[in-house]
Amino acid sequence: MILIMSRIIFHCDLDCFFASVEIRDNPVYKNKPVIIGADPKGGQGRGVVATCSYEARDFGLHSAMPISKAYRLCPQGIYLKPDHEKYHYASQEVMKILRSYSPKFQQMGIDEAYLDMTDMCKSFDKVEKIAQEIQEEVFNNVGITLSIGCASSKSIAKIASDFNKPNGITLIRDQDREDFLQNMDIIRIPGIGKKSKSYYNKKGINKIGDILQKPLYQMIALFGKNGEWVWNVVNGLDERAVKEFHEKRKSISKERTFYEDTDNLSEIISKLEEINTKIHQKLEKKNIYYRTITLKIRFEGFQTYTRSYSMKSYIRNRKKVLKVILQLMREFRNNEKKVRLVGIKLSNLKRNLDNTQTKILQFIHA
Repeated sequence: MILIMSRIIFHCDLDCFFASVEIRDNPVYKNKPVIIGADPKGGQGRGVVATCSYEARDFGLHSAMPISKAYRLCPQGIYLKPDHEKYHYASQEVMKILRSYSPKFQQMGIDEAYLDMTDMCKSFDKVEKIAQEIQEEVFNNVGITLSIGCASSKSIAKIASDFNKPNGITLIRDQDREDFLQNMDIIRIPGIGKKSKSYYNKKGINKIGDILQKPLYQMIALFGKNGEWVWNVVNGLDERAVKEFHEKRKSISKERTFYEDTDNLSEIISKLEEINTKIHQKLEKKNIYYRTITLKIRFEGFQTYTRSYSMKSYIRNRKKVLKVILQLMREFRNNEKKVRLVGIKLSNLKRNLDNTQTKILQFIHA
């Protein structure tokens, strides 16, 4: 029997991308712990690990780990500074191949992309064959591997791509989704990090199966909009379309609701820093600049305010944004109500400023 699905989404994720490119160009690094990031300086260096090979991960290393700690755990590792120009070129080669498989393509950064393969794969019978073709074409032409998750939603496809790394293919049919997710830690759900995981755990939610067992109204009662989102994700109801960024888009924003209303200034600033970092990670991957910075703040009782500041020229400077946001917050310093939500929006976007202009802006706004 041929099983027909409403949608077939591929999430293609390059395996340890920076490290894989270095190993491709230097075969002597193969099967060795390769760490891309700051100079460890014999364990005294500052900065972090950008990425590392699977052999390095066996020593406990991971992305964003302080490079000094990485060196203590793995002093015998091969430490390399990032070569962004080389990685960018390799990424372009891969994305060109992926685009050729579907007109519905969405690049999510330098090393991952979604493909809507619904029109190319009328059933799951063709899915694995095409996924293998993609892997072979990428490896034969670019010399690196990628893992592919296939499902009927973007979120489940992303979880699936991480399930069988490296160079794996994981197909999740709708009727197999619950069994696949049941025993996974909730941190596997896109958008749940260490801090939110802790809060979910306090409420008795440890495995994805715990969410599958709860009705929607209970998840909303416990976690608000966040609860609704994760419930929809694990129940296969993430209907977000695969679509590209277009220049017509005028803003990018993120907001977060506190699990409990707070007047703790350190907690509020920490949340703003977290939002700011995540927005800039996306902007840096897509080479996008902005002029206008907006703070959104909502107090208990749902009183909501926005305040904005526009720069004289385009920038992409995380520290500058945080400084402006903290200045905009001063207006609310005497507000006696607790804060329910904070958000940051960056607007008046522009993509791919020329190199000369970029260097000038970086100099001015450093």
